[in-house]
Amino acid sequence: MNSRIFGKTGRLVSEIGLGTWQLGGGWGDVTDEAALATLRAAYEAGTTFFDTADVYGDGRSETLIGKFLREAKLRDRVFVATKLGRRGDPGWPKNFTREVVRKHTEDSLKRLGIEALDLTQFHCVPPEVLRRGELFGWLAELQREGKIRAYGASVEAMDEALWCCAQPGCAALQIIFNLFRQKPVHTLFDAARRSGVALIVRLPLASGLLGGKMTAQTKFPANDHRNFNRDGQQFNVGETFAGLPFEKGVALADALKPLVPAGMTMAEFSLRWCLDFEAVSVLIPGARNPAQALANARASVLAPLGADRHVKLAAFYEREVAAHIRGPY
Repeated sequence: MNSRIFGKTGRLVSEIGLGTWQLGGGWGDVTDEAALATLRAAYEAGTTFFDTADVYGDGRSETLIGKFLREAKLRDRVFVATKLGRRGDPGWPKNFTREVVRKHTEDSLKRLGIEALDLTQFHCVPPEVLRRGELFGWLAELQREGKIRAYGASVEAMDEALWCCAQPGCAALQIIFNLFRQKPVHTLFDAARRSGVALIVRLPLASGLLGGKMTAQTKFPANDHRNFNRDGQQFNVGETFAGLPFEKGVALADALKPLVPAGMTMAEFSLRWCLDFEAVSVLIPGARNPAQALANARASVLAPLGADRHVKLAAFYEREVAAHIRGPY
């Protein structure tokens, strides 16, 4: 596993991390045993960056990571990032007060069983709330107290990302970026480099579309967001299949298959494409089992895709994909 410097923090992290939304809920059922085995497999494959959120399974994901850290005695070897702002207790807009931000941060620390968060991020909160600025000020207070080491935001759209880059205390941004969501290349990457903001890439496989195994007939469990949020019924449609209508996304993934180099899987190809951009600090593909975690990690040792293939993939996005993306972007 290769490592990259995580922005202005100066920390080295594995360039492929693990997103743990799947381990909390919203992707079908995952047992505690399977979740812990997935965390272990990711670490053994070289993963040192674990991203979670207080709302994943109402704290379940954080609790599982905390158990993993205690069992393996790994706290000093991994980078733990979490998110806050979307919990239902008390919920919006009461989540956005100094007192609640502090309480939710302390709750995450207890569930994770650690003294300080390596990173906390506001979790796709309303842009008008984020831009008030006082939210980052409250996190700066917690940073001075030693409860968090760095802070940033997980955002939906590039205008939010650019605003965050201009805030001196912002250390990291989490964005959707993949072969179907290429806008950040031209709108964000230069600004992030100039400001020293680390970029965390979520959904690099577009909710599994870019694994290349789905068909238009693929079905998902009732408790999988790829079923209940397919068209944005519960939250931003961009968080599911990168904002593409499912059947269209399957067709586009199939159309990409001839561009996959010999010897690579479609998932490896998709992850490698993201890693080829120096502005990216870490990818956080999710996994529901150890095999998926190991498969994701393998992309780190693959050769870059090369300029010619990148030109073709950029043209494919502009010609075939961009017009079909839904949701803030």
